[in-house]
Amino acid sequence: MIAVLFTCFIVGIVMGIPIVVTLIMASMAPGIVNPDFTGNVQFVIRAIIGGGDNTGILAAPLFILSGIVMAKGGISEKIFNIFAYMLGRVKGGMPCAVIVTCLFYGAISGSGTATCAAVGSMTIPVLLNLGYDRKFSGALVATSAGLGIIIPPSIPFIMYGMATGVSIGSMFVAGIVPGIVIALCLMVYSVYYCVRHGEDREKIDQKVNGLKEMGFWALIKDGIWALLTPVILLGGIYSGIVTPTEVACISVVYSLIISLFVYHTVKPSQILYLFSEACKSLAPLGLMLAVATAFGRILTLLQIPSLLSAFIVENFGSKVALLLVMNLVLLFIGMIMDTGPALMILAPMLLPTALQFGIDPIHLGIIMVVNMAIGFVTPPFGMTLFVASPICGVPPLSIGRKAFPFIGTFLIALLLITFIPSISLCLL
Repeated sequence: MIAVLFTCFIVGIVMGIPIVVTLIMASMAPGIVNPDFTGNVQFVIRAIIGGGDNTGILAAPLFILSGIVMAKGGISEKIFNIFAYMLGRVKGGMPCAVIVTCLFYGAISGSGTATCAAVGSMTIPVLLNLGYDRKFSGALVATSAGLGIIIPPSIPFIMYGMATGVSIGSMFVAGIVPGIVIALCLMVYSVYYCVRHGEDREKIDQKVNGLKEMGFWALIKDGIWALLTPVILLGGIYSGIVTPTEVACISVVYSLIISLFVYHTVKPSQILYLFSEACKSLAPLGLMLAVATAFGRILTLLQIPSLLSAFIVENFGSKVALLLVMNLVLLFIGMIMDTGPALMILAPMLLPTALQFGIDPIHLGIIMVVNMAIGFVTPPFGMTLFVASPICGVPPLSIGRKAFPFIGTFLIALLLITFIPSISLCLL
């Protein structure tokens, strides 16, 4: 029956059938072949309904709605101006300001593609006007957008928590330091690139002088409400006052208040449209989470996690070897598969093995999501490459080739996070 399940799954993927339909087919296949199997069709249907009846699912679309409102409110520009003011005089300071903007915007949207679209649409034209190379500008934003799913609140963290039962709040807290480490690695390469290839200091100084004429406190006053967003959200989670789902509700209310009454960038008449956009995101995401729950239960009934664990223990006797192989597999999966399905399918399978080798479940979740973030920008299917492409007017594969050094620095950060667990666990 294991062969039947994976045959259906592989055939569905190869034929291009939507991943949700493929998972339903694969989940039902063992019960159809063997009606006496516990995981029959009725069991799968009940599991799908049970998987959807979970308040934790609400956190993901609510964070998406908050990100949509903030994007409409032009929040990314206000954040960028503050960091451009602070870093613009330094060699490579403008690219570093873009990276920090992605870091902060990721703490609002929880999405890599949303971060790439919101930050890229504003910063890439600025970088081009300052004389930076088109491919470099696209690669910089496409890679830095991966921070959107690592720095909390992260939608993949929510998916991982639902798939494994790990505390979503703990995942959020654990993602803070790894996100900063990755941002620092990307900034080091950006400075090196600018030192080696040079910058148009005249244009950069003109831009910075324009910001300085506005005044630091004026910029802070304009952007403080945007900068406070991650502080309020993470403060609520870290203090234990609210749950991740409640924080998601707070983020929506906060973003609406700021955009409607402080920045006046969203009109009341637009609220219904923004809500409908969030509902469009919820429908496929909610169904994906519910179906993946059923698929995970079928995997458990077939004892696939136990079999996989036994195979790995027999063939990879050390923790180091396991982590290296796990990263290679996850990197490959991240290049060809969307983050949500990959996490929901692989997390329940890898967790028993990780526990057997003494790997903390939260640390495993961070490793998995960082690998998925690298997959976002890795050719040929990197999602953020396709988002950045029309903004900078360069084909996705050209951006991908220029992104290889960034990917290399991302991999260095991944190795640090993998083999120094305290990077992920120090705040818990």
